[in-house]
Amino acid sequence: MVGLSFWAMSGFLSGMVGDYLLEERLSAERTRLETLAERLAPSLRERDVDALDEGMQDFAGETGSRLLLTDSGGKVQLDTVGIENGRLYPIPQVVSILTEGQGQTYAVRDTETGEELNMSRVLFMGRTGGSWESVCASAVVFDSAVQGVLVLLSPADTIMRSVYQLQDRVLLVFAAVAAAVMVFSFVFSRVVTSPIAGLTRGIKHMSKGDFSSRVKVKGSREMAQLADAFNSMSEKLETLDQSRNQFVSNASHELKTPLATMKIMVESLVYQPDMDKDLRIEFLTDIDNEIDRLSNIVSDLLTLVKMDSRDVKLQRENLSLAELCRETEHRLKPIATKKGQKIILALSDPGEMYADKSKLTQVIYNLVENAVKYTQAGGTIRVSLTRTGHEAHLVVKDNGPGIPRENLPHIFDRFYRVDKARSRETGGTGLGLSIVRQLVMLHGGNIRCESEEGKGSSFIVDIPLHQG
Repeated sequence: MVGLSFWAMSGFLSGMVGDYLLEERLSAERTRLETLAERLAPSLRERDVDALDEGMQDFAGETGSRLLLTDSGGKVQLDTVGIENGRLYPIPQVVSILTEGQGQTYAVRDTETGEELNMSRVLFMGRTGGSWESVCASAVVFDSAVQGVLVLLSPADTIMRSVYQLQDRVLLVFAAVAAAVMVFSFVFSRVVTSPIAGLTRGIKHMSKGDFSSRVKVKGSREMAQLADAFNSMSEKLETLDQSRNQFVSNASHELKTPLATMKIMVESLVYQPDMDKDLRIEFLTDIDNEIDRLSNIVSDLLTLVKMDSRDVKLQRENLSLAELCRETEHRLKPIATKKGQKIILALSDPGEMYADKSKLTQVIYNLVENAVKYTQAGGTIRVSLTRTGHEAHLVVKDNGPGIPRENLPHIFDRFYRVDKARSRETGGTGLGLSIVRQLVMLHGGNIRCESEEGKGSSFIVDIPLHQG
């Protein structure tokens, strides 16, 4: 498109400049020819051949050109070279003056073929080495009547060579510029489309399940932002895919463990019909416990699936967070007392808010229950509630063994356990803290953990105090 545009532009410009050069050349000839026609008009009227011949020969000698004089019928009366005398001379320029009443006409034509030059086709003509001449015709008028036509024929090879030289230079310049523009356009288009091509390849890899695909961040600001967005999306999808795979693996393992335990116990009961009664009761009790554990895992998994699918709706009502803490302490006090533990409440604010009572109860219960489970006998669990600005600040703190520093970033991950063997002994599924975090986030809050080995752990929950 660039090449064709430049070619058309060079042709138009060449034709326009060629017209200008020819017009400049012929305008002087037309003026002189018009003056000569006025001077010869009386002589043509009187048929003074000698005066006509003398005037025409003088003019031809001065300009190095050829003159013809026709009468009102188009027959040549005088020819300075004597070739056309007495013949009709029906060239278009003479005919248009005699029949259409024009005062002057002009053209440039090929001397061999008589073909007139069309400047709109100058790019495709004249390259065969032919000769050219200019034709100027002027009416000879006397007493407002056309007495004849004076025709001036002048060599035009010089002016045509100038036109073609100019044409060649224009074409050369435009060809060079067009080539440079096309090279620049090609390079520029590659620079522009290269990031898009890279992004397309990345999308194709991703469509095949390869979420590790990344694209190089380059190009304009918009393309760099697009590449950053794609890489961020790809990274999140890869993380999500890894989490999904890990989740499926962990869920399968957690479900398989109680099933394997129950299978061993059931086989023992089947293949040992004479088993001691007390041992049989113990096996059946263990099977019952494993069924409860399996049911808890399934229930927790269903809860997390609902949260992931955004199906969980908050049933908000006016409540007191401090009252929920007292109810939780009352429910867990027998278990804590059995272990010689103390649950201390420090509720300096009622924590009145508009929230989902059952879900916040689950949050408080899980945190306090975990503290009771993992704190040694004789330990202390402290539950404090204060108000910070427009948020309720809940802290569940114990003086248990604490959590190693390397485990802290993962304690809210699904199925993650600091001490896997001990967790299974206490009936944990590794999903409780993950559920707690999801429930807190549903209320627009956040949760974090601070812990030091040997000194205990603190779970800090901040929940906005929405009013109903």
